[in-house]
Amino acid sequence: MRSRYADVPAYVTKDGSEIRELMHPAVHGNRALSLAEATVPPGTRTALHRHAYTEETYYFVAGAGAMTLGDATFPVAAGDAVCIPPGTPHCVENPGVEPLRMLCACAPPYAHEDTELL
Repeated sequence: MRSRYADVPAYVTKDGSEIRELMHPAVHGNRALSLAEATVPPGTRTALHRHAYTEETYYFVAGAGAMTLGDATFPVAAGDAVCIPPGTPHCVENPGVEPLRMLCACAPPYAHEDTELL
């Protein structure tokens, strides 16, 4: 199983971030998790949301911003990793001037139906 970044089209998820599904069972045949790159443009934030079943791990690869995770809000930047347990409200804000990019690993794999906007 292999994907190439240049061959993966981007789309906008329910939370408003631009996503590239780098590895997803619906496309690549893997089973237990999905891996995507998310981009939050400068001056924007994703919608506050949660996932009932999915645990997510974000690994920030470029830019800086603020992460809301439950009742806490804290700064994030390239090199940081954040685990988001199922059911936890979360969003990411990018007040900067460059795109905020992160890798998102989801287990079970990401599904639109498991995204609840708050």
